[in-house]
Amino acid sequence: MPLHIQTPYIRSQVASRRLGKDVLFKLEAMQPSGSFKLRGVGAVCDARRAAGSRRFVSSSGGNAGIAVAYAGRELGVPVLVVVPESTSARARDLIRLEGAELIVHGASWAEANMFAQSVLSPHDAFVHPFDEPELWQGHSTMIDEMAAAGPKPDAVVLAVGGGGLLCGVLEGLARNGWGDVPVVAAETQGADCYARSIAQGRPVELPAITSVATSLGAKRPCDAAVEWATRHTVENIVVSDAAAVAASLRFLDEHRILVEPACGAALAALDAASTVLAAASRIAVIVCGGVTATVEYLQALSSRER
Repeated sequence: MPLHIQTPYIRSQVASRRLGKDVLFKLEAMQPSGSFKLRGVGAVCDARRAAGSRRFVSSSGGNAGIAVAYAGRELGVPVLVVVPESTSARARDLIRLEGAELIVHGASWAEANMFAQSVLSPHDAFVHPFDEPELWQGHSTMIDEMAAAGPKPDAVVLAVGGGGLLCGVLEGLARNGWGDVPVVAAETQGADCYARSIAQGRPVELPAITSVATSLGAKRPCDAAVEWATRHTVENIVVSDAAAVAASLRFLDEHRILVEPACGAALAALDAASTVLAAASRIAVIVCGGVTATVEYLQALSSRER
C-alpha cells in the first residue's frame, strides 16, 4: 500500500460563483504529512527501503522533510533531515515529532542540501525534495485520481518551487491523455525562479529568496521543469506575498482548510490576469497544502503586508 492517500477532488461553489467558471480543488493538503510531498517522497522511500537502504537523508525547507520523516516512521527506517536556518521553528518541531533527527545548517536550502550530501554513508538513501524522476512519478498519481474521478479541466493551476510538483503533474497529464491541458505555474515575487527561467529559456538561479512563501524557496528550478515548458503550454504568473497570504486566509474562511502562503500563490493566481484562465470554463487547482503555517502566522503576515 502506498504511504499517501487518495485525496478529495471537489467543486468549489463559492470560487465557481466568484469567477463565473467551474473551479475544482484537488485537496492535497489532506495528505497525512500535510502536503502533496508525501506522494513522491513515499514512493522514493518505499523503493529505497526495498533496495536495502538503512537510513533516509533529506534536505528541506519544511514540507519535504516532514514527508520523509513521516515515511521513515511508517516504514521503520531512521531519518536525518537537514534544514536551513530560515526553516521555521514549527517546521522543525513537526520533523522532530515524526521521530527524525534534525540538523540546522546554512542560510539557504542549497547550503543545507550540500551538507546533507556530505554526510551520506554507503547504506543511506538520499531523498531529494524535488529533482528526482521517481519522485515525479509519485506526484503524478494525483492526476490519475483526477482523471478517474471527474471531468477533464481546461486548465490546471499549481504553485512552483523547485519544480517537482510541476514535473509530476505534467507527467500525469501526458499519461492520462490530457496533454493538451495548459498549466498555470504560480509563484510569489522573490521566489520566482521558474518564471525568470522560462523568460530566459534556461534555468536561472535567484541571488536570494525574499518571499514569505519559504516553501517555494528553491533558488533554481530543476532542469526538467524548464525543459517541460518547451513541449507543454505553461503560463507563468507571479503574485505578491500579500495576495498569496490573503488567498490562504480566504481559503480558510471558505473551505475550512489551512494552507501555507506557498499554496496561496496558486489560489491567488485564480484572480490574476491570465490568458489561459480567461479562456477556461473549468479550472482545476492543486491545493498542495503545507503545515508550517498557523492561523496566527497568516494573520500577522496579513497585517504586515497591508
